[in-house]
Amino acid sequence: MTALRKNNMKQLASRLAIMFVGAVIYAIGVAFFLNPHGIAPGGLTGISVMINHFFPQINTGILVLLLNVPLMIAGLIRFGKDFLVSTIWATVTSSLLIAGMEDVIAHYQLILTQDKFLSALAGGALMGVGMGMIFRRGGTTGGSDIVVKFLRQKYRHLKSGVLFIIIDSSIVTASAIVYRNIDMGLLAGVTVAVSSYVFNNILYGTDSARLTFIISDKPELITARLLEELDIGASYVNGQGAFTGADKRIIMCAAKNRTFPRVKQIVHEEDPHAFLIVSSANEIYGEGFKVYSNTEM
Repeated sequence: MTALRKNNMKQLASRLAIMFVGAVIYAIGVAFFLNPHGIAPGGLTGISVMINHFFPQINTGILVLLLNVPLMIAGLIRFGKDFLVSTIWATVTSSLLIAGMEDVIAHYQLILTQDKFLSALAGGALMGVGMGMIFRRGGTTGGSDIVVKFLRQKYRHLKSGVLFIIIDSSIVTASAIVYRNIDMGLLAGVTVAVSSYVFNNILYGTDSARLTFIISDKPELITARLLEELDIGASYVNGQGAFTGADKRIIMCAAKNRTFPRVKQIVHEEDPHAFLIVSSANEIYGEGFKVYSNTEM
């Protein structure tokens, strides 16, 4: 086994281990705080919690897994195995962990808190932490993530964040209707809001931006995707390779932290050998960023 292969295997093992820890935290939030009180967060997890509320004999974790199976099969057919490797790992482990924890809770009658509002807060925060850890290592928890990827291909003008909001809002509204209790819908909304806030902070950090210089042999392809998929500006900087003497079109772009992971993904997909120089930008003025203000000058 070569040193490179050993290093790749170590990186994969580390990635899967961190995703597993994220799945444990995610499962604790669902099994110990949300499911016992019937609080339905967004995504397939929320649907599973609602089904379990009326059919408690069906384990919530198993429901999550079963509902994800057709989506994962469709994703495998449409996007290929590379997309689903991490998704399958995170989805299966989190679902089985929820199922196991739910059995333990039922056996020992473990109810950590009777306060539904505190459960919504704690459950949402733990879900956000778990999802953030999973997403930072290239995985997803399945469900809505796969649905959004399908919808994005058909409705390119809608951003992923908008689609997630639409899906989660629909499930939160459905929970209020299904339970015939507006309080349950509001609690579900609190859970979604908290999990989204925590998730974004873990995945993207603060609101500062990243200034990126991309040196690639395929600048036009990369720029076209940045403009179309992320709606961020980009400029060409003329350069010349010191060793080869060849002229280069260097891409310069500024992207908010929440968008930057996608920038890296696009560059890697178009040119795995591209050279990136990334730095933090604390203040950027112009379209999409801060507005000029006389009070700041």
